[in-house]
Amino acid sequence: MMKRNKTWLITGCSSGLGRAFAQEVLKNGYNAIITSRNPKDIQDIVENYPETALGLALDVTKKEQVKEVIKQAGERFGSIDVLINNAGYGYRSAVEEADESQVNELFSVNFSGMVNMIKAVLPIMRKQKSGAIFNVSSIAGRFSNPGSGYYSATKFAIEGMSYALRKEVAPLGIRVIIIEPGAFRTDFSGRSLTGTRIEISDYKETAGKRRKENDHTHGTEPGNPQKAAQAIIKVEESAEVPFRLLLGTDAINIIRPELEAQLKELEDWKEISLSTDY
Repeated sequence: MMKRNKTWLITGCSSGLGRAFAQEVLKNGYNAIITSRNPKDIQDIVENYPETALGLALDVTKKEQVKEVIKQAGERFGSIDVLINNAGYGYRSAVEEADESQVNELFSVNFSGMVNMIKAVLPIMRKQKSGAIFNVSSIAGRFSNPGSGYYSATKFAIEGMSYALRKEVAPLGIRVIIIEPGAFRTDFSGRSLTGTRIEISDYKETAGKRRKENDHTHGTEPGNPQKAAQAIIKVEESAEVPFRLLLGTDAINIIRPELEAQLKELEDWKEISLSTDY
């Protein structure tokens, strides 16, 4: 039976998956702290659920804001049972083209911001000996395309960190789940996608084809954000949970052959691999 009094904390709720997560969680009767860098973007959701929604300003790279959100969450609802680390954005650039300041900012939001949130909620979850942390990664956390090397690097970092975190907190009653969406009909390829300011002509046929101005997928993606949110709730309510959860038909169709190719490569080069022991 659904625990109606559970409290969810969701980052990046202004649009896309984060907004869908917020709406669906509240629709299902849970309490939710929904956050955005600009609270005006989520005010309509809060107004629809005045008893169970708390809308707060949050830039996940600012630790003082993170602390304030945790403080207000405790004052309003008393606990945090589920964290959805959703805040983040995309970046396209060939590896050589990338601007160092842009890459640093990308990691600051996509990876370090997520760590900030995890470290803020863990004392609460450790004390209550329960909780769930959903870290939104991507299929780009399993492979990478030309032009997405740095974005994928943030997602690979998320997955590596989450792998260890899961083992560290499982004995404490806390679950960690990585969400790996394919392409969803959000603003990811629109306002949430940035790109390099430097273009090298030699990469025109590789990374160049995937520059933001050449990406025409916005609005045609197969994934339904509301159905993704429903899937997350279903997982959280389950007694057993996956560690990695792919979302979308395209995610399955892309990652299955990727994993099969990795296994084939392991077998093809196994003799050399085995030859390196004493």
